[in-house]
Amino acid sequence: MGYYVKVEPDVKIYVEDINPKGNKTILFIHGWPGSHKLFEYQFDMLPQMGYRCIGIDTRGFGNSDKPFHGYDYARLSDDVRCVIDALELEDIILAGHSTGGSIAVKYMGRHKGHGVSKLALFAAAAPSLIKREDFPYGLDKETVLQLIEGTYTDRPKMLKGFGDMFFFQHTSEAFSDWFFQLGLQAAGWSTAAISKTWIKDVLFSELEAIDVPTLIIHGIHDQVVPFELGEVQNKTIKDSKLIPFEFSGHATFYDERERFNKELAKFIEE
Repeated sequence: MGYYVKVEPDVKIYVEDINPKGNKTILFIHGWPGSHKLFEYQFDMLPQMGYRCIGIDTRGFGNSDKPFHGYDYARLSDDVRCVIDALELEDIILAGHSTGGSIAVKYMGRHKGHGVSKLALFAAAAPSLIKREDFPYGLDKETVLQLIEGTYTDRPKMLKGFGDMFFFQHTSEAFSDWFFQLGLQAAGWSTAAISKTWIKDVLFSELEAIDVPTLIIHGIHDQVVPFELGEVQNKTIKDSKLIPFEFSGHATFYDERERFNKELAKFIEE
């Protein structure tokens, strides 16, 4: 079932709630520039295992409202808090992919893990997606600036190119088009604003503050969020476990979906 949660007086976030009577709840936060639909192959299977799966569309993406402002990690994590409070969620597994992983990390620091008993990070863009003076990992800043320029000049072309980087396993032409259409659902301004957040925001202290069991799944062939970031997360988060996916790029949840679902379910039951 799908519904909207008001996170500001004039901003509503779309929420998909599958198997609400499930015995354990996983709240998924998608990456850029998709929507909750990226987790289709988890939502197909995990509820069959008895889990409740909640997917949100972050502001500016999917079916959510698309205001011009509010795309820093602080506000995005506040949106997650609004959903958790509105649904009265407790003892959940908070799961984030890529930018969604960054939002989850920010949530753990800013909201002190409210309602969360475990954290799962999939190719999370934390603590910094770009290389910095004191942080040699991640993408070159110029790469992100090119994505922003592409968003403002020819967003469909930019999205096509990004889709080519996203997966390691072969995808059909039909699947690639489906992924492309998910990106087009977003607003151009929100697509660019998130890219600017990658440059502006860092999450070093938030990573250090995480104090719940954390699963880190990262594809070794990831061209979007390099595998080294998963290693940094594993070293920084006290109670964490890194599982490298040898046959995956940025989309572990699709490239190796059966293994992904199995590892996530195993972590939930530990």
